[in-house]
Amino acid sequence: MKLFSRLTEGLSRTRDGLMSRLSQLFQPGAARRLDDVLEDLEEILIQADVGPAMSAELVAEIRRAAGPDRTIASVADLSGLLARGIAALSAAPQPPSPGAGREPPAKPRVTFLVGVNGAGKTTTAAKLAARMTARGERGLLAAADTFRAAAIDQLEVWAQRVGVDLIRHQDGSDPSAVVFDALKAATARQSDFVIVDTAGRLHTKTPLMKELEKIYRIAGREVEGAPHESLLVIDATTGQNGIAQAREFLKAGRITGLVLTKLDGTAKGGVAIGVARALGIPLRYIGVGEAVEDLLEFSLPDYVEGLLAPRPAA
Repeated sequence: MKLFSRLTEGLSRTRDGLMSRLSQLFQPGAARRLDDVLEDLEEILIQADVGPAMSAELVAEIRRAAGPDRTIASVADLSGLLARGIAALSAAPQPPSPGAGREPPAKPRVTFLVGVNGAGKTTTAAKLAARMTARGERGLLAAADTFRAAAIDQLEVWAQRVGVDLIRHQDGSDPSAVVFDALKAATARQSDFVIVDTAGRLHTKTPLMKELEKIYRIAGREVEGAPHESLLVIDATTGQNGIAQAREFLKAGRITGLVLTKLDGTAKGGVAIGVARALGIPLRYIGVGEAVEDLLEFSLPDYVEGLLAPRPAA
């Protein structure tokens, strides 16, 4: 299956809900004033979890670009205006990605996965490892979410499935010790990459952000410049609430990119349109299914095309 087909299939719930609501704005052969349509459009975008601020920006951009006296008669016309509005806003200057363009001075390249429990960090770690392995790279997974036995066991199953080694300790072990051992092993084996699955919360009195800062320090001490990438994983089904949770992780700093998972499981996948703008961090990957191949590099043009594709005729 081609990547775009995976994307459109994964967005089907969001697309069907969005296009169904847009189609209700028009009667056959009856044009409407654009200003009247835009009032309804803003509400529809908010329902799709685009977010109030981004929805208002989109509506304002469409109004500015289309002119004051525009009329509109079809979903296709409105979809075209919406796509151009999204493109215009995404073309605006964006905050630079922390560490953008930085390549590790030596192997291994170290990637951290951070975020709340249940966001999909563990499966994302494995899928990233599978992508790298498919490119001919060799590496390790590190099970640093030591306070959830289920996470360690799940990552072990995934590691076997995608053909990479796993570094793990006993349940409840010090996460920093896992990271230390993983980086030592990767250096000794001349591995190309290490992907670290971190905890989303701790069953101790230690604040999570302090624990993350500790493993950042350990990584930087063992491998120059590590972590070279730190990806914040957000569950798309939580929508704007997920963005609010993500802001807490941004306080710890060092986040270089976002991963938006479970887009196939929600009708509110519009969150992908504004999440990078809301957080000031680029959206790197999206998850649109359970299979290894369903972690896709994010392309806003492809996403918008998949989101606004016409509904097939009944």
